[in-house]
Amino acid sequence: MLPRLSRSILALMRRSFRGIGQSAPAPKAAKPAPGLEGQFVLASYTNRSGTRSYKTYIPARGRGQSRPLVVMLHGCKQNADDFSAGTRMNELADEMGFIVTYPEQAAAGNVSRCWNWFRSADQQRDSGEPSLIAGITREVIVRNDVDPRRVYVAGLSSGGAMAAIMGRTYPDLYAAIGIHSGLAYASASDIPSALAAMRGRRFSDRRLSESTFRVLPTIVFHGDLDTTVHSRNAEQVIAQATPADNDLVTRAFSAQTVEKGEERGRRYTRTIRTDASGNPALEHWLVHGAGHAWSGGSPRGSYTDPRGPDATRAMLRFFLSTRREKHVQVAASPHLMMKGA
Repeated sequence: MLPRLSRSILALMRRSFRGIGQSAPAPKAAKPAPGLEGQFVLASYTNRSGTRSYKTYIPARGRGQSRPLVVMLHGCKQNADDFSAGTRMNELADEMGFIVTYPEQAAAGNVSRCWNWFRSADQQRDSGEPSLIAGITREVIVRNDVDPRRVYVAGLSSGGAMAAIMGRTYPDLYAAIGIHSGLAYASASDIPSALAAMRGRRFSDRRLSESTFRVLPTIVFHGDLDTTVHSRNAEQVIAQATPADNDLVTRAFSAQTVEKGEERGRRYTRTIRTDASGNPALEHWLVHGAGHAWSGGSPRGSYTDPRGPDATRAMLRFFLSTRREKHVQVAASPHLMMKGA
């Protein structure tokens, strides 16, 4: 159930999130090569926090094998068909042989179908929307013979912010996270702080100073001309995913490398960090001249930018080179303790 907000607050919320995903006709996915047709299956999951529908794409490639799973969280006013078309994730699933599932926010959960990343009740393990997304993830794993070491979560905007929450609250379930045009965990606790965070103001949450948390490999995309979610939020995500210097860190990071390039007419700056074993740890793609849209996406979906580096392929490369280990990095997080003005 939505909280009982005044009409003025609801109107402000709609205006602020208007740029985070637009409604689009449910597009038809590109047809795969003959003999490699996959299935896009609709289902629903229910627990004490409610019910959410989800669609799972099961490619023909790799059937009979234990396959990776990518959980994709859409932005506001989007759905599974729209988001899958815009990111082309199903097409790459046909090509590479992984399973992809798209939990869908319900209108009863949020009037704009945004994930409620800004509510404290939806930032906790085994509570609210995180429990629903985790439940869907587990259900797909069991039903489709997924390799539990290779489960990943990614999202756009409000979905990106929720992906950060899933990585924070379920580090035992996911091996890595991808955040496109999103925000760090606990960036806000209500509507006013959410609007401030989207404008780039930093938010202080005492939970981050009182506890430690497990650090997952993280890849971030953000346009430097994003006027809906300021690109400073990408820096917040990276800071939060960087282990602090303390005895709880089990693996040290190697030196940072920065590369600059151009792809499909857009320049980008890519910052890369690997761990001491050479495994992917952090990637930050700042796409120059890009706004609030999935970089390198298809115009068949909403809020995509066909120009720029291909965020879908970059995330998949990052994900598929990572698997969850028996031990995970643990770090205190002092990075978000700077109070906003």
